[in-house]
Amino acid sequence: MSLTIESSRFGRVQIDPETVIEFPEGLIGLGGSRYALLANDPEAPFLWLQSLEDPSLALPVTNPHRFFQGFAVEVIDEDAERLGFDGSSAMDVYVTVRAAPTLEDFTANLKAPILVRAGTAYQVINQAPGCELRAPLFVAPDGDGAPNSDSAC
Repeated sequence: MSLTIESSRFGRVQIDPETVIEFPEGLIGLGGSRYALLANDPEAPFLWLQSLEDPSLALPVTNPHRFFQGFAVEVIDEDAERLGFDGSSAMDVYVTVRAAPTLEDFTANLKAPILVRAGTAYQVINQAPGCELRAPLFVAPDGDGAPNSDSAC
């Protein structure tokens, strides 16, 4: 059985309940605690994190490993305990994306990734060195830009 929501960005949307994510502590700087991951194509590099409580709130997100080969998440012990992370726990990782008029200006927030496990998500502060708040996602055609495949974060 699916859920139906009204979204200002997408109109009326049918949502698979399996895509609903609960943020017990919310997202940094945003209201609400229930979101759904929306994708037009399962292979698309970007998804939308759509609020189920605010039809006007949808954030573009991506799996950082698609763009940053060396990406890693390091959390403080308190966060690891809160997440129930024991080193062998599988978690999905997403980062918010800041879209721009040109691809060269798209950035990802590697400093505050979203960790998801079993329908529960937390946004954490990444302690890994070199993680930027606005890491470029694409290299400019002239070669300027971030060498994303070599990112150490």
